[in-house]
Amino acid sequence: MARQRIEQQPAFVLHTQPWRETSLIVELFSREHGRLPLVAKGARRPTSAFRGLLMGFQPLLADWSGGGEVRTLARVEWQGGVPLLAGRALLSGYYLNELLVSLMPREDAHPALYDDYRATLVDLAAGRPIEASLRRFEFALLAAMGYMPDLARCASSGAAIADDRDYLLIIEQGFVECVAGARGPAIGGRVLRAIRVGDYADDACAAAAKQISRTLINHHLGGRELQSRRVFTEFAGL
Repeated sequence: MARQRIEQQPAFVLHTQPWRETSLIVELFSREHGRLPLVAKGARRPTSAFRGLLMGFQPLLADWSGGGEVRTLARVEWQGGVPLLAGRALLSGYYLNELLVSLMPREDAHPALYDDYRATLVDLAAGRPIEASLRRFEFALLAAMGYMPDLARCASSGAAIADDRDYLLIIEQGFVECVAGARGPAIGGRVLRAIRVGDYADDACAAAAKQISRTLINHHLGGRELQSRRVFTEFAGL
């Protein structure tokens, strides 16, 4: 792979881990280059220029270079504009990051999803309803990865989802109309329409949206457990 130099790329840190004695491997979510691992050489030294900058949930401009699987982080610049997360919002942020690391392939650029991620962090920091913010991002991520079923049309008939009918979610197929003897939780067409436009004000819509997102995410995780979800379940009831 040819060496390249990327400069002034909007990005967020998703995860860091120690590497060798003084460095870090940084999992970065960049707007135009997707998710990628970078080595921040000497980042753990007290005098490092990276000191205090490689923190999650804060917008950065990043420069890096190299041509291998793991490139070298050359410079980061803090951009501001997103208040620090705390409490339940902070746990939610860790959950978003773990979802991205678990479901998004490396070097698969999704600028719109990056913008959704930043907007979700702003919502969390502003104290907006957490559950609705998480559902919107989960569905945006699932759609970007090609995992989101059509909420507007019945997968079995091709007809428009009707408000007065009930549907079942069939993984890898979509929503099919309930028939006598069908097994699984039925979801009303009115609820699916509300979810399609991001309206979770109704309790039934909120519950159904959570059920749908959990079913799809768990399937595509392939049995892997999200540590952030376990922690949130224990301490905050996510």
